[in-house]
Amino acid sequence: MIRELKPRHEMDSRYTWDLTAIFESMEAFEAAFAEAAQLMDSLKKWQSRVAEDPRAAIREHSSLYEKVSRIVTYAGLYRDEDNGDPARQALSDRVNRLMVSARSSAAFLDPELLMLPDETLEEMQNDASFSDFSEMIRLLRRQKSHVLPAEQEALLAAMGEVRGAANDIFGKFNNVDLPLPLVPDEEGNMIQLTHGNMGPLLRSRNRDVRKAALEGMNGTFGKFRSTVSAIYAASVKGDVFSSRARKYESARQASLSPLEIPEAVYDNLINEVENALPAMDEYLKIRKKYLGVDELHLYDLYVPMISDFDMKLSFDEACDLVCEGLSVLGEDYVGTLREAFKNGWIDVYENKGKRSGAYSWGCYGVHPYVLLNHSDDLGGAMTLAHELGHAMHSYHSNKAQCFEKADYSLFVAEVASTCNEVLLMHHLLNKFKGNKAAEAFLLNQLLEEFRTTVFRQTMFATFEKESHAMYERGEAITGDVLCNIYLDLNKKYYGRECVVDPVIENEWMRIPHFYRNFYVYQYATGFSAAVAIANRILKLGAPAVEDYKKFLSAGSSVPPIEALKYAGVDMSKPTAVQEAMQVFADTVKQLQAMNA
Repeated sequence: MIRELKPRHEMDSRYTWDLTAIFESMEAFEAAFAEAAQLMDSLKKWQSRVAEDPRAAIREHSSLYEKVSRIVTYAGLYRDEDNGDPARQALSDRVNRLMVSARSSAAFLDPELLMLPDETLEEMQNDASFSDFSEMIRLLRRQKSHVLPAEQEALLAAMGEVRGAANDIFGKFNNVDLPLPLVPDEEGNMIQLTHGNMGPLLRSRNRDVRKAALEGMNGTFGKFRSTVSAIYAASVKGDVFSSRARKYESARQASLSPLEIPEAVYDNLINEVENALPAMDEYLKIRKKYLGVDELHLYDLYVPMISDFDMKLSFDEACDLVCEGLSVLGEDYVGTLREAFKNGWIDVYENKGKRSGAYSWGCYGVHPYVLLNHSDDLGGAMTLAHELGHAMHSYHSNKAQCFEKADYSLFVAEVASTCNEVLLMHHLLNKFKGNKAAEAFLLNQLLEEFRTTVFRQTMFATFEKESHAMYERGEAITGDVLCNIYLDLNKKYYGRECVVDPVIENEWMRIPHFYRNFYVYQYATGFSAAVAIANRILKLGAPAVEDYKKFLSAGSSVPPIEALKYAGVDMSKPTAVQEAMQVFADTVKQLQAMNA
């Protein structure tokens, strides 16, 4: 029996989000769209005249971007409900053009501000009546050498739609056009392989099911190697072009420097994780023993090792579990989670054409939204906790900060989400203490969080670093070369204890985050910081919770590394990653002792 996904209009409204909090109707959306266009026209009057009243020019620019932000969020969420709907695609395309036009219309602002005497900028930065914009001006002064003359800034801004084309093309191919095969489920039925059911199939107790899922997904991408490689190469070339245009030494520096993240943070992560690979080998040995297989394959890495314990959780049960696990963060925190469950913040189940994966997204002045493709198991509950961490970070930041300082840095974006997961895991370990099967199952889950969030994402970060460096060295970015790099990395991370089947070389092609350059490393650094913060909360209680909420509320009012210091973590040093790797090694030993 083939189970097909429901179309969007047949989904139960109890489990879909409500976008009317952003715009009550499409008419309201169109009115805002027209207003944004008028604001763009009005902003043009400042061109070549910013020096006359720089504060007024900055305020008008901010007003435009707050309006555009709401429009972009609405269109993106609406599109992701059903990527196959031409009307939604058309609306998204219109908004993309609006966003590019907004950037182009304001491209003169930074160059003209930087033509002002630095004493004037410093005065504005320190002006208490203009404090909403203090960080914006500080960062502008810091990036002075990378801001181009107004005409060149306008040209780069106009290139925004072209720069985003690779991501857009990949998204449509991945979510709509990719011809995934039928694969067997545990009952022997042939079902349509999707991005949403890939995870549950890989966690199947039936080895043939998970093998078919992994090979079906990666094998299908392999058939489009030339196409996907060309899309990704275009993305890399765009990254390098922008970095060179702005006079950075590399695309990586161009990505990290505006966030005030030293490149050593990236390299320290890779070094410390690779130093911990012997502990990964020990974990793989345990997995092989628990599964009772002669050879461990990559498709064996996701199935829970414990066969006599399982957790089936409906979405409503997952919500209750998440609230229990995060109760340590206080009644106010849990109360907001309950509001999210009841009041249309979350889009829960997969439907035809819906974007794969999960995310949290929102705009200032409106509660955040969460997209899921929920599975009724512990993995689904963990994903829910993760995305709600993002949502609560945005909720607290938006509540505490003005629009100009509410959007926190990408570097800290994964900390709150992962902290939720770590706290939930600690709760489960306490809840099932004394139940050896449950404890082993949960320890396995914790180790899998480390493997997938720290080790795997660091492997991705290494792939991304090398792919960009190749082009910067003048080397060709071809499908064969990229696949070889990825295959070699899998051998380095897993090959001593695991059979690395050749089809894994295609896996990089299905990672959408590669189109958001130099982002994935932050999952690993974020996890490391989150482990330290969660341990501090569990050890110190209320004082650490208050410190953590200061971090959640900081937004971009301070640099990201300083924001983390509010919660007691200093990521400028390799200590946090080293501590996380020690927790991984200790957890491996704990599981080994249970199996001795």
